[in-house]
Amino acid sequence: MSEKMTKDVVKELKEIAKSIYTSITAKKLPSVNMPLRALQNVKYDPKVGFFELVGKNKGRTLTASTAKTFAQTLLMMNESRKLVQTDDIATKREMYYISKNWGDARFLDQPESDTVMDDIEAMMMTNREQLGFIPEEKGGDVAGELVVIDVDQETGKDIKIDCTKFGSGAYSVPSSVEHLKFDTKAKFILAIETAGAFQRLVKHKYWKKANCILVSMGGVPTRACRRFIRRLADDMKIPVYVFTDGDPYGYLNIYRTLKVGSGNAAHINKYFCVPQAKFIGVTPQDIIDYKLPTHPLKDIDIKRVKDGMKNDPFVQYYKEWQNALDQMVKMKKRVEQQAFAAHSLNYVMDTYLPEKLKNQKTWLP
Repeated sequence: MSEKMTKDVVKELKEIAKSIYTSITAKKLPSVNMPLRALQNVKYDPKVGFFELVGKNKGRTLTASTAKTFAQTLLMMNESRKLVQTDDIATKREMYYISKNWGDARFLDQPESDTVMDDIEAMMMTNREQLGFIPEEKGGDVAGELVVIDVDQETGKDIKIDCTKFGSGAYSVPSSVEHLKFDTKAKFILAIETAGAFQRLVKHKYWKKANCILVSMGGVPTRACRRFIRRLADDMKIPVYVFTDGDPYGYLNIYRTLKVGSGNAAHINKYFCVPQAKFIGVTPQDIIDYKLPTHPLKDIDIKRVKDGMKNDPFVQYYKEWQNALDQMVKMKKRVEQQAFAAHSLNYVMDTYLPEKLKNQKTWLP
């Protein structure tokens, strides 16, 4: 984190603490405000490219019923201050265990800790990585025509990491990517849902054939993975294509979160979404066009689609997505990326992807 950013975060933490102290000394009930983190508090404008907050807030005032949560919020803010000032980090899990020293204010489980962390992040309108807190999970895997330029923590010198030189493995995206620089002549980024599909494309060096960069999202992409793709696409000015399973989770959780963000993290969507992303498959129409084996659509899938149609501003804006979701429900079928193996193991790279990339009419926005 830059020196200026460090000073800004610490300054804001201290200002919030000072306002609470001032209220208490004036014998007034202290309170903090934060945006409501939900789909009903966001709007979508394609010109902006991501979910934006519409202004609904929730307040937290110190009362008998909120005393513990209020104390937890202040104690976690203090931990954040220490982390930022010492240029250190703590995982979300470590933050939960740090609270075991807080007596009656300690967290009883990690979801409780995570919620307070999310509230602080929203209250400050910043991301938790800037507060010193990092996730446990990996940021995603990368292979192909890309050189990532990192920095040696000891010497401060640049380290060039060639993503074509990992053999059967791949480069792992770090938890923080702001300091990275890139060098590539690739034509596009292909973001892939499943590790299995990614590994097959890496095994046969599809990135070399297509002159592209492959990114494994591993399900819903982490914020580090999304930020990596966004920075890479912006800095290198190359398009992003997304390849997921053909089911509501792939469409409305993985793809939508990557492209426009989520209601829960609307306060930071502008940093972590990839508005330029395009969906190339697997679509409901692909089931018909490529005669793919399928699975029955589950009740929970249908519920997810109906919820998206009713409440998701992204779905409501794009008629193409409404039609695709409606088609899937009428077919009562969902399909996996690996279903193409019914034709041949390498059908995806030999036939499907080349055909999809040539025909933009088959893409979804």
